Amino acid sequence: MTAIVVYIDQLDAPGKLSTTVGQLLTLARGAGEPVAVVAGPASAALLAELGAYGVARVLHSEQAELGEYLVAPKADLVAQAAAAVSASAVLVDNSPAGKEIAARAGVALNAGVITDAVAVTYDGGTLVAHKSVLAGSYTVQARATSAVAVISVKAHSVEASLAAEAVIPAVEAVEVAFAPASLAARVTKRTPRAASGRPELEDARIIVAGGRGLDGDFTPVEELADVLGAAVGASRAATDAGWISHASQVGQTGKKVSPQLYISVGISGAIQQKAGMQTSKLIVAVNKDAESPIFEIADFGIVGDLFKILPQAVEEIKKRRA
Repeated sequence: MTAIVVYIDQLDAPGKLSTTVGQLLTLARGAGEPVAVVAGPASAALLAELGAYGVARVLHSEQAELGEYLVAPKADLVAQAAAAVSASAVLVDNSPAGKEIAARAGVALNAGVITDAVAVTYDGGTLVAHKSVLAGSYTVQARATSAVAVISVKAHSVEASLAAEAVIPAVEAVEVAFAPASLAARVTKRTPRAASGRPELEDARIIVAGGRGLDGDFTPVEELADVLGAAVGASRAATDAGWISHASQVGQTGKKVSPQLYISVGISGAIQQKAGMQTSKLIVAVNKDAESPIFEIADFGIVGDLFKILPQAVEEIKKRRA
């Protein structure tokens, strides 16, 4: 069975896999033999969790301080581990760091690189990445003509699921020949963002996003997000105006998301916004302008005053949960 490498940066959350990693492992298991590559030591708790996803082989670097460097040495690890197991594909998350790892590993492996994939399948013995392009106007299939493909996958493109039977992974330390330049840039300080208690945009199953129509007041969006357990997103107009952090921006120049439910509030839905969220499974739009482009892609649309509609929705949800 062909090996599909999944990169896991374990240093940010020791012993615990993120939802996104679970989704990548599920995709890999459906396409071949999932092989986990871990940056740093592989703890017993981590191995048990990987085994539950059907990972029978784990490669890791004994250089535990990889997290103190930027992306370059992690890409070295991924490329050399993939070569060691003769992988047919490498799967990484679609974050900025994941895409940089994909690019660097692609160069090292002389591999084709495909980003923003929403599905991975096999067709005639060839791995196929499915992509949503041109602001979601088309769905295309992409194949790498190289021996190995490096693919970054959008979060929530597949439901994470455990294997039918858990296995005990075989663990192997990989001797990595790190390029001197890879270790030249070191992280000297980290300042964590203030915790909001809400999920991160990339990992959220539900996102409530606000735009220019909020006129600077994100309170209705935040209240709805909190009762739904959702992340808060925003259009570029809202972030440029300083109403909310740029870290919340969804769109062509912001984050690309693909949640189960995306609620667009007071956002016109120009092509730049669509480019970041059109692959959402269900889109609900609230806007007072019935001609807004967002209604062209929304599964459900509500024309009206968001400052009246959202509080009513919050109250109704609370009633039904009481």
